[in-house]
Parts: sequence; C-alpha cells; structure tokens
Amino acid sequence: MTLPSAPRGRPRDTRAHQAILNATTELVTEVGYADTSIGAVAARAGVGKDTVYRRWSGKAELVYEAVFTEAEAAPAPDTGTLAGDLTALLEALIHEFSAPAAAAALPGLLADFAADPALQARIRSQFLAPAKACLVAVFERAVQRGEAAQDVPVELVLDTLAGAVFFHVGLVGGQPSLRLATQLAAIVGRGIETR
Repeated sequence: MTLPSAPRGRPRDTRAHQAILNATTELVTEVGYADTSIGAVAARAGVGKDTVYRRWSGKAELVYEAVFTEAEAAPAPDTGTLAGDLTALLEALIHEFSAPAAAAALPGLLADFAADPALQARIRSQFLAPAKACLVAVFERAVQRGEAAQDVPVELVLDTLAGAVFFHVGLVGGQPSLRLATQLAAIVGRGIETR
C-alpha cells in the first residue's frame, strides 16, 4: 500500500497573506502607489520581504490583488434575472473602484501594466480569469431563462462592464451610485438580450 506523499515545505500561512494584503491597501491609501514599497509592506505586515516575493512577482501584482480583486473573488450573483445579476456585479465593481486605495493605485498600476506585457498576462490569467468564470455562470443561467443568446461574447461584456465603471469612477471621478449600476446593467442587458 502506498501512502500519499505529504506536500513539501511549510503550508502557506493565510494570516500572513491577509496581513500583507491589508498592509498594502493601507500603505497605498496613505502614501500612494509610487511611495509604496515591498519593504514597507513587509515591515507593516510583520513578515520578511522574501515572504512577499514568494507570493507576488512585484509591487504591481501585489497592489492589484490587494486593491482590485474583491469583486472578482465574490461568488456569481443569482438574483433570478440577468438585469439583477449584472446590477449586483456592477455594484461590487463600483464599490471596489471608488475605494480610496483604488484611486491612489490606478495611475501607477496603469503605467506599470502598459510597460510590462508579462505582468498583463499574469493579471489576466491569475486574477481576471475568475471574474470571467463568474460572468460565464451568470450568462449560462440567463441563457437557460431565455434572457440571453448562447453566443454572448463574455470577455467583451466583462471588458464593457469594468471599462465603463473604470472610466466613470476611476478616470472621470464621477460619484458612484446604485443608479449607475442599474443604468449600466440595463444598457448592457439590452445589448445582449435575445430578440
């Protein structure tokens, strides 16, 4: 009889992981993206810099996860309607983009993303893939209810939702409201509903 082998090394400490994310969010909010460093994050989280670098490739990836993945990590909403589900998704995005840390992080993150195609690919695969999977679940239910066609371009819809919120809240500085989520959900929903 062969026993399953034990995983190598120490198990990852989820408390340290969360402490690093919290420290990152706090520092970005307090001093801005440019003045946030891995060393400062590690010191505030009470861990070594190596602990941070074992989990993230650098500051941009760390800040992105700390500030912009709450909405992506949430389970797919199931309100019973496509409009309701899209509204719930948009409310989460609006909440995320209107946080003080998001406003402080966006300019620097955008510059780092533009300069590093490998970073863009990591963000897409590690962090945006779950958001796409969530949206796929929303549209699969909408197709079953007859609210959407089967050939909905999920990635394009995700880009449209996130892009509209990013532009309105992150770039233009519009005041976020629940009305914005409802309006965007109605616009996108009408564009993809079955005819």
